[in-house]
Amino acid sequence: MKERNEKKTVRMLNFIENTGNKLPHPVTIFALFIFAIIILSHIFYLLEISVTFEGVNSETLKTEVLTVEAISLLVPEGIAYMVSNVVTNFTSFVALGPVLVAMIGVGVAEKSGYIGALMTNTVTKAPKKFVTPIVVLMGIMSNVAASVGYVVLVPLGAIIFLGFKRHPLAGLSAAFAGVSGGYSANLILGTNDPLLSGISTEAAKILNAEYIVHPTDNWFFMIASTFLIVIIGTFITDKIIEPRLGKYVDKDSEHHENGISPIERKGLIYANISVLITVILIALLVLPENGVLRGDGGSIIQSPFMSGIIFMMMIIFLVPGIVYGFVTKSIKNDKDIANLMGSSLEPMAGFIVLIFFAAQFVAFFNYTNLGTILAVQGANFLETFNIQGTPLLIVFIFFTALVNLFMAADSAKWAIMAPVFIPMFMQVGIDPAVTQVAYRIGDSATNIISPLMPFFPLVVAFAQKYGKQNGVGTVISLMLPYSIAILLLWTIFFAIWYMLGIPVGPGL
Repeated sequence: MKERNEKKTVRMLNFIENTGNKLPHPVTIFALFIFAIIILSHIFYLLEISVTFEGVNSETLKTEVLTVEAISLLVPEGIAYMVSNVVTNFTSFVALGPVLVAMIGVGVAEKSGYIGALMTNTVTKAPKKFVTPIVVLMGIMSNVAASVGYVVLVPLGAIIFLGFKRHPLAGLSAAFAGVSGGYSANLILGTNDPLLSGISTEAAKILNAEYIVHPTDNWFFMIASTFLIVIIGTFITDKIIEPRLGKYVDKDSEHHENGISPIERKGLIYANISVLITVILIALLVLPENGVLRGDGGSIIQSPFMSGIIFMMMIIFLVPGIVYGFVTKSIKNDKDIANLMGSSLEPMAGFIVLIFFAAQFVAFFNYTNLGTILAVQGANFLETFNIQGTPLLIVFIFFTALVNLFMAADSAKWAIMAPVFIPMFMQVGIDPAVTQVAYRIGDSATNIISPLMPFFPLVVAFAQKYGKQNGVGTVISLMLPYSIAILLLWTIFFAIWYMLGIPVGPGL
């Protein structure tokens, strides 16, 4: 029976992958999405569809009564917007800059041979059974530094698995599941906690002007959730994803099959020393109370350090890559360094083209207010359900997961939803911090299967490195088991936690 169910699961995922990959090129898909948004925006405009709701201004964090109307892209103003903002939409897209900056450092480290030697050396020492949970955990922990996980750890997960002669797509999937599927879980506070708690506080003040949701108010639950996501990610990777993928033949692995040479070992030692020195120098700018890279009031979370974390990661990869290259003679002069930097961006050409169209679609979708209208209308519909307590929270989680497929920006989405659901749930005895936890579960679970998530095209581009035939269908088929498992098991875990009356954070 178990074997039959496994075969059904594999057939279903193969069907999803094959169907998805038979679709037009992702560039064409986003072009079609753009066309659909243009038409839909005009239809909604002609029907005079609008919503009025009490929302939190994400900039001022003040609660305001807002009326949002559908904006057409086919009226003169809409046409002017599309034409005049094409370049801005592209260059300001959230995934573009961080990816290119990080890839300069990662690319040099990879092409100089440093990453390959490091992985080969690690393979000979690290217990293989801990590889998957470590990759998932690193992905979860990376959300402390915003988007660094997407641009560094997702491709690194593939490289790590390849180093252990495992399928790189399984490593990519495990890392992506940790980075994005477990986005809200963590052992420490991240940049998202103060932002979401600020929005929740303003929403709670609609009923209680003295109420404050602190950044730490979800901490207990998120610490426990970290271990849950690691277990889920490890099981799905090892028992479902990797067996389905089968054996991967790495045509470039012969060089390191028998370990690293003496000169490579010497290069690795010097490169690792350079990493340590680089990290110490950065720490000296951050850790002292008056550190140059600290923010107002000595904050580390809201600081130049966190704002520049992608640049820091670039340096942490770039420095050892250059040192390793000079020691092993793969780099001889500054021209070689510049050439490696340039060649590290060559594989991103297809991604850049894809991002151009994806950026237009996301910008047009936001401009037309269709996402806001759908979210508010859905919230109003959910409000009609006459349920309370745990069932209400479960329905809310699944509703958030659904909305997340169409509106990826978590803070913008919460700014719309919090003023509706936090007061509503407060009236039936549900603490705002608990409502925020439920939102974060639903918001995280479907990130990994939503093409509208800003970094989804990047993951597709990384997957294509290990097979040109890999496309949107490949990534969705890989990530769907994670998404379903995370949504169901995390929801069950939360329901048990809530029913037992365990506080979700300190002071609750």
